Amino acid sequence: MLFTSYEFLLFVGVLLVLYYTIPKKMQWILLTLASYIFYGLSGPGYLIFILITTITAYLTAVLMDRNAKAESKYLEANRDLLSKDKRKTYRAGQKKRRFYILIAGLLAGFGLLAVMKYTAFAVVNINFVLGRFGAEGLNIPNILLPLGISFYTFQTMGYLLDVYRGSVKAERNPAKLALFVSFFPQLIQGPISRFGDLQEQLVSEHEFDSQNLIQGLWRVLWGYFKKLVIADRILVAVMALIENPAGYRGVYVVLLILFYSIQIYADFTGGIDITIGLAEALGIKLAENFNRPFSSRSTKEYWRRWHITMGTWFTDYVFYPLSVSQPMQRLSKFCRRKLGNSLGKRIPVYLASAITWFLTGLWHGAGWNFIVWGLLNCLVILVSQELQPLYDGFRKVAPRLTASKGYSAFMAARTFWLMGAIRILDCYRDVPLTFRMFGSIFTTPNWGELTKVAKGVLGLGIHDYIVVLSGCLLVWVASRLNGKKDIRERLWKRPVTSFAAFLLLFLSVVVFGAYGFGYDARQFIYNQF
Repeated sequence: MLFTSYEFLLFVGVLLVLYYTIPKKMQWILLTLASYIFYGLSGPGYLIFILITTITAYLTAVLMDRNAKAESKYLEANRDLLSKDKRKTYRAGQKKRRFYILIAGLLAGFGLLAVMKYTAFAVVNINFVLGRFGAEGLNIPNILLPLGISFYTFQTMGYLLDVYRGSVKAERNPAKLALFVSFFPQLIQGPISRFGDLQEQLVSEHEFDSQNLIQGLWRVLWGYFKKLVIADRILVAVMALIENPAGYRGVYVVLLILFYSIQIYADFTGGIDITIGLAEALGIKLAENFNRPFSSRSTKEYWRRWHITMGTWFTDYVFYPLSVSQPMQRLSKFCRRKLGNSLGKRIPVYLASAITWFLTGLWHGAGWNFIVWGLLNCLVILVSQELQPLYDGFRKVAPRLTASKGYSAFMAARTFWLMGAIRILDCYRDVPLTFRMFGSIFTTPNWGELTKVAKGVLGLGIHDYIVVLSGCLLVWVASRLNGKKDIRERLWKRPVTSFAAFLLLFLSVVVFGAYGFGYDARQFIYNQF
C-alpha cells in the first residue's frame, strides 16, 4: 500500500476514527492489528519474515533478562558466602552467557536480512571470481526483498543490544514488542526508533487532542507537498538523465547532481514528515530524522543532520563498541609502538570508521556502488579531520572572512555539491560508469546544452521547473521560519490564517502534484531498504 495512494488515505482515516472512539486501553491492540494489516497488504507472505524477527527478538531478550535476574538473585542470596573475586568471576561468567544469547539473536536477525538482501549480490561476486578461472557460475536467485526489512531489523537489533547493556528491560508481552517492530508509519522508511523512546508511548492511553491531530495532519500534508509537487515532478528529469548516460554527459551530470539532491531530499524528508505527522496525530512522538542538512558546513556536520537516526544507530552500536573492543586496543598499542604515538593512535579509529562506513553503504543496498559511496564519505571525513589544523590556522589568519555569512554560504554550497557528487553513485549504480560520467564534467562540459533543458529535452517544460523552484523556495523559507519555533505552533494561535494556509497547501498538492500523463506518484525511495 503506497503512502501516496487513496487506499492509504482511507486506511488512515478509518484508523484515526476507530483509534479515538474505541476504549483507550484497546488503542495499542488496534495499532498492532493495523500495522500487520498494512504490512500484509504489501504481500501476505512477507508477514512471516517480520514475525520471525519479532519472535526471535522476544525470546532472545527474555532469556537475557532472565539470566540477569537470576544473577542478581543468586548474588543477593549468597552475599555473605562469596568473596569479592568469586562474585566478580560469577558476574563475568553470567555476562558471557548473556553475550552468547545476544549473538544468537543478532545472528538470527541479521542472518535473515543478509539472506534476503545480499544473497544475489554474493552470488554475482562469486560468479565473477569463478569466471576468472573459467568455471561455471551459480544460478542467481530471484529473491524479493520484504518491505522495510532493513529498517525494522536494525530497530529490533538495537532493542536487543539495549537489553544486553541494561538500558531497557525486556518486553514480556510479545504483542507489545510486535507493535514496536511493526509500527506502520515508520515501518518502511524510518526513523529507526529506540525501544526506550517508544515503549510507553505505543501502549499508553491517548486522549483525543485536537491540536495534536490537526498539527499532525499539517505535517502529513507538508510531506505530500514535498513528495508530489517537488520529488515526483523532478523525478522525470532525473530518470531521463540516468537512463541515457551516453547522451547526457558533461553539464548534464551537474544537473543530475542538483536534481537528484533535490529529489531525494524532498522524497525522503516528505516521507518522514508523513510518518512523524501520522504518529503525532495518534499522540506518539517519533525522533526527528533531518535538521536542515543542506546548510551543513562540512561532511561530518552533514551526517549529523541527514538521516539522523541511522547515523546514531551506527555510531552507538558499531563505531563506539568497535573502537573500544579488545582487538582495537591491541591494534592501537601495536601501532603506537611501531609508528609513534601520533599516527599509531589514529589508525584504529580510522579503521573503525572505515568498517562503520562500509557497513553503512552495505545497509543502503546490495551493490558495490553503495559500498564505494560509504567509503568515499568516510574518506572525505577522515581527510577533513587531518586537515583540521589548516582550517583552524586559516580562521586565525582571516577571522572576519571565516565569520561572515558569505563564507558560511560558500562552505554549505561546497558540502552540498560534494555530497551530491558522491550521491550519484546511487543513480548510475555502476562504479566505473559513475567516475567516467563525473569526469565528463571536466573533459566534455557542453555548457551550451543548458539551453535545451528549458525546451523540454529532459521531459519537463519551463513551467515544471518553475513549480519545482517555487516548491524548493517554499521549503527553504519554511525551514528558516521553523528554526526557532515550530511554525505549526504559530499557525495554531491564528485559526483563520492556519485554515487559509492549510487550504492553499492542499490546493497546491492537488493542482501542482505530479499526476496524469508523464507522471507517476512513486513509492518512496527508501522503501527499497
